[in-house]
Amino acid sequence: MNFIIVSNRTGRHQSFRASLGFIIGFSLIILLGSGALGYYSYKFFNGDSALTSEMVVKWRHEMEVQRRYVERLKQDAELKLEASAVRIAQLQARIVRLDALGERLTKIGRFKEGEFDFSNAPAMGGPEKPSGVSAYKPPAYIDLLDKLAKDIEDREQQLGVLQVLMSQQKMDRDKFIAGRPVKKGWMSSRYGNRIDPITGKRAWHEGVDFAGKQGADVIAVAAGVVVFSGQRSGYGRMVEINHGGGYATRYGHHAELSVTAGDIVRRGQVIGLMGSSGRSTGPHVHFEVLKNGQVVDPSKYIYRTSR
Repeated sequence: MNFIIVSNRTGRHQSFRASLGFIIGFSLIILLGSGALGYYSYKFFNGDSALTSEMVVKWRHEMEVQRRYVERLKQDAELKLEASAVRIAQLQARIVRLDALGERLTKIGRFKEGEFDFSNAPAMGGPEKPSGVSAYKPPAYIDLLDKLAKDIEDREQQLGVLQVLMSQQKMDRDKFIAGRPVKKGWMSSRYGNRIDPITGKRAWHEGVDFAGKQGADVIAVAAGVVVFSGQRSGYGRMVEINHGGGYATRYGHHAELSVTAGDIVRRGQVIGLMGSSGRSTGPHVHFEVLKNGQVVDPSKYIYRTSR
């Protein structure tokens, strides 16, 4: 609390700050002193002017009791201030986390630069007109902290829901089948009728082959769940991924498998190493796309752009 002292002669003023504990203690001492002074003045003016040692001892005892009480008040005030400081620090830490989450959501949502800024307070303003009412009085200190904590909790919940929704949108984009199943390599055989490389006879090819170096990375073309990872006739070591919406992809002839059934994979994640297992004439990956359980031409998925 601030106090201002104004001089009657010069008009000059001075101000000083006093803590809550100091004000309470000082007030109690004044009251105690006034009471004691009145008591002994009464005794003095009524003829009992002799101050005995017993009276002095009692007075000193009362003063000691009041001093201890004031000290307890001071300690309680300090503890409350420390608790408030800790709570403010916790709230500030949560705000920092909210700002980090906001920045992450901005990146996930692909918002335009400057459209959202979680590091600064929302902009506000406008011309001010007198309202004719008394000046705003802020609520009690603890009530203000409680309100701040509640506002932050509400904000966290809203941002959490928004993050889930945006993550779901990102997952939907990642499940969109697009691109090649290899980082390096070339298309060695297309989908459809072809001359079988082993029998030399005309046969139907249900996928697209990408040739490359032995041990080269084979990657998932979209996010999904691995539903099969193991040996299968004709395919050798094969991986099948379910992408939802009736879509699935198959990757055959691996030298090694990097995933197992039940794994959740991301777009571009390595699922195995290129090899020549199964019915094969050399290192390559046999790539198939299935829609509602039926094999379709992978070409349009290979050449389309990712979302």
